[in-house]
Amino acid sequence: MTYSDKRHKNCLFVILKGKIRQFLRKNHEALFIFATLLNKRMEKIFNNTQVAFALKSDTELDRAYFLFKMIASEPLVRIGTAVTNFALKAHLPVEGLIRATVFDHFCGGVNEEDCLTVVDKMFTKGVSSVLDYSVEGKEEEEQFDQALEMTLKTIEFAKERQAIPFAVFKPTGLGRFELYEKLGEGKEFSKEEAEEWQRVVNRFDLVCKTAHAKDVALLIDAEESWMQDAADDLVLEMMRKYNKEKAIVFNTLQLYRWDRVDYLKKIHEIAKVEGFYIGMKLVRGAYMEKENKRAEEKGYVSPICISKEATDVNYDTAVIYMVEHLEKMAIFAGTHNEDSSYKLMKLMDENNIEKGDTRVWFGQLYGMSDNISYNLASNGYNVAKYLPFGPVRDVMPYLIRRAEENTSVAGQTSRELNLIKAERDRRKGK
Repeated sequence: MTYSDKRHKNCLFVILKGKIRQFLRKNHEALFIFATLLNKRMEKIFNNTQVAFALKSDTELDRAYFLFKMIASEPLVRIGTAVTNFALKAHLPVEGLIRATVFDHFCGGVNEEDCLTVVDKMFTKGVSSVLDYSVEGKEEEEQFDQALEMTLKTIEFAKERQAIPFAVFKPTGLGRFELYEKLGEGKEFSKEEAEEWQRVVNRFDLVCKTAHAKDVALLIDAEESWMQDAADDLVLEMMRKYNKEKAIVFNTLQLYRWDRVDYLKKIHEIAKVEGFYIGMKLVRGAYMEKENKRAEEKGYVSPICISKEATDVNYDTAVIYMVEHLEKMAIFAGTHNEDSSYKLMKLMDENNIEKGDTRVWFGQLYGMSDNISYNLASNGYNVAKYLPFGPVRDVMPYLIRRAEENTSVAGQTSRELNLIKAERDRRKGK
């Protein structure tokens, strides 16, 4: 079966699922009403703004409202991005302004020590942190070695602090994008490239070996599909080596890719034969526009699901599969989607999985979806916020992506604004 066939099969499944839902709703109205009432009862946990924003002062809440109001306007985001990039390239004195606004809302600090105040503050409410060195776009060996040292340092931080249960890194933080791409395409390396790739492998192995020795779970982010095959193969080798007792090394599945559930099942079969555990961070994905554009330009079938509904089905399917095989798996459910969070909560309840089971974590980005993070934590679930850090100038690409993501994701910004407004009104006694 070709990729195109599989993609259309996935689409047909989504359509059929929708028709079945319609039939059930029409012919089993009582059951539907019961399910709806149950969902409404559960939804109340994410509507508690007092819990969600307990750590924010009135000033911080006002700043958040202002930021999301700005982000809600796509033209303003585009203009702001262009002006910011120009100001930084021209070395204009804007870093203080950036730090006082968007940086402090979405980032923990300029270095790991700087983050500790935020880490400790969040942990008072039961929300853990994942220190994420969010410096991107580096190409030099010296820069890769610097990222390696920073990752090793965050593992040490995690070992020493209960509030930091995971470390994290991006594959391209430890090696050139083009190397992953070339290897994934099956092209032959030059002698120099082969030596360079071996240095990438060595960096991966050192990070994973250190995480295993210090008993710190390690999240490895996913990136663009045309480099991901090589990254997947490398992470799989790390799982083979270091996940023999439990899941230490976690790969990431971007479930807007229609082939990812099949990939999960494939490596599960390998794990059963070879005797190792699987750790997976499940996300919807962050490069959709870039993926579709490249597929169109180069004339191949897009790896992205044909619709948001298909992506949602893909995500839910992966969650269900992992919960069903939790004896050999560990899940980090990275989602800002309330429905997905409720479904995982329900699955845990139905399968008698304790809320605090260390094999199941919920994750959100710092500065977003506090209503999910803090309400989950207050109800006893394992929750961790990705806490980006790094020099203001170097973290700007990350911040720009966050702004663009909130602008493009339907309902994301309006939901944040409505929740913040509700809390402001509550504090004013309205």
